[in-house]
Amino acid sequence: METGATSRHPAGMGKPTINDVAREAGVSKKTVSRVINRSPLLGQQTRERVEAVIARLGYVPNPQARALALRRNFTIALVHDGTCDALLPLAIRGMHDALAGTEFALLLHRIGADSAASDVRSLIEAHRPFGTLLMPSIALDSLEFGDDNIVEIATSEVRTAERKAMEHVVTLLAGSGHSRIGFIGGPEHSKSARARELGYLDALADLGLDRGASLITSSEGDFASGLEAARLLFEISPRPTAIVACNDEAATGIIHAASRAGIAVPNDLSVVGFDDSPAARRLSPALSTVAVPYEHLAGIAATRAANLQTGSTGTGLAPLRFIPRGTSASPG
Repeated sequence: METGATSRHPAGMGKPTINDVAREAGVSKKTVSRVINRSPLLGQQTRERVEAVIARLGYVPNPQARALALRRNFTIALVHDGTCDALLPLAIRGMHDALAGTEFALLLHRIGADSAASDVRSLIEAHRPFGTLLMPSIALDSLEFGDDNIVEIATSEVRTAERKAMEHVVTLLAGSGHSRIGFIGGPEHSKSARARELGYLDALADLGLDRGASLITSSEGDFASGLEAARLLFEISPRPTAIVACNDEAATGIIHAASRAGIAVPNDLSVVGFDDSPAARRLSPALSTVAVPYEHLAGIAATRAANLQTGSTGTGLAPLRFIPRGTSASPG
């Protein structure tokens, strides 16, 4: 039998336990439990050492035992704030597939955009979910929730990918001849919306294009605010020949605003969204956008929240893909 860094739990000895992990890592059971529960009260070095032992031994935490210890129910809550409702079915499908065959049930819960922290706290106190998943539009300080098992669908890894994807989109638009490229951002509290805006600014800086404040306007990430934000950009002279939106719903508002203003898409104005929501393909012309694999990401997040995953906590996310469709073209 091999020993050392590549060894696993010896055959015939039964499944590895939390005691085995603690002994191998040279820490207490409580420390192992904190690693499993993603407590912020640990140093990174200790966390990584324990996670390495968990992966090496093949230890799988017992969700039943943890639920009893924490006095939690066998539910995984998915929290949203009404922004980008079109993405909810994708997230639900990913969670359902990930939790199929387990004892976990899915709880869908809507909160207020301006009261996220207090609303999530009320949810946890009232329903005691085993884990709580946050849709990308929701931003919370996880340190405030200690061991409450809060998991973001859009992790920092995802937001980095979103930033790079937006930079790529703007670079492609510039390469096709656009030099006046507007941007419609999302809610101030959304980390994903901010990452996408930073990608837009990165591209303008690299390309040496105008990044004046007049080319950037904000929205709530929905159709109505996207429409109103587009009207503001149409008043600029010279008007942008392309507008990139923080998401597909805001981009849909841009297209409708352009139609009302007699601006032809894509001949007079290119429009690009973000997310590749189901509605993006049903527009006429179909919306150019960036595909974000929400089913996959929600499944990974649900697996983490249910403590069904050992080893790496990464998403395995490939670079996000730009899908050119009928709303983007070279400027006429």
